[in-house]
Amino acid sequence: MLTHRPRRNRKSQAIRDLVEETSLSVKDFIFPLFLIEGKNKKTEVSSMPGIFRLSPDLLIREIETCMKLGIYTFDLFPNIEEKLKNKTATESWNEKGLYLRTIRELKKKLPEAVIMTDVAMDPYSSDGHDGLVVKGEIRNDETLEILAKMALAQAEAGADILGPSDMMDGRVGYLREELDEAGFTNVSIMSYTAKYASGFYGPFRDALESAPRFGDKKTYQMNPANSREALIEAQLDLEEGADFLMVKPALSYLDIIKSLSDNFDLPIAAYNVSGEYAMVKAAAAKGWIDGDRIRDEMLLSMKRAGAKIILTYFAKEYALKHT
Repeated sequence: MLTHRPRRNRKSQAIRDLVEETSLSVKDFIFPLFLIEGKNKKTEVSSMPGIFRLSPDLLIREIETCMKLGIYTFDLFPNIEEKLKNKTATESWNEKGLYLRTIRELKKKLPEAVIMTDVAMDPYSSDGHDGLVVKGEIRNDETLEILAKMALAQAEAGADILGPSDMMDGRVGYLREELDEAGFTNVSIMSYTAKYASGFYGPFRDALESAPRFGDKKTYQMNPANSREALIEAQLDLEEGADFLMVKPALSYLDIIKSLSDNFDLPIAAYNVSGEYAMVKAAAAKGWIDGDRIRDEMLLSMKRAGAKIILTYFAKEYALKHT
């Protein structure tokens, strides 16, 4: 005789709902958005169907629409004109520049929107790298000074969460100290704690036109073969004052999300990156998969692994389907 029959807890949708261990909500999402200069301007990212670069006026309108769907947090990435890029990324702290100007306008018109920013040199660098390049080498400590100028300018513009995505050593502590000394003690830091040197970033770099002009990012982004190294990075970010720990990419690094969730009490964020989005869209367009079902299963897997927060290009699409 069978004593245990787990199928009894699966026999109807109502019972399955009762025993469901993991739930997914639009409240879990941060929606990344791409920003371009201009007015009433909207260009689709060719490798990311349904995702657009938006001028400030349309970006604000898009955020307002998403807030009505229950999404309140947005991560902004600027597509900077090539003529404004240089080796030291000075455009990143230009108060009249596209990025800071848009943040100020956003916070003025939609104060309840939570704005996360990107702290890294690559969108503004003529070298296309996240750090300062000197004689072909990415200089760590000199980069921190540039990142601090960028971070302070973003905080002054009204950013709620700063996202240092550069993977320089010591940047969380450096930024936290600079922010606190300037009076921005309430500005949060979501550290890109375990950001891997991944092939899943291609469509994102297309969107921002920010690919490295030479070499690769393997001297600062993590080796995909390593997992224990993520614990070292997480411990450092915790000690240096991070408020959230992020794993990027998400789908191929669910074990890293799980490991950080098991070992640290800070909220863990997962970045469901552009390549992960693009694969689903491409296969769905061919009719090879049920795109909606795969999308939801992917996002649920990240939450089940331990992510409290998911940065995903599917955020609005999911909200439209589930609210």
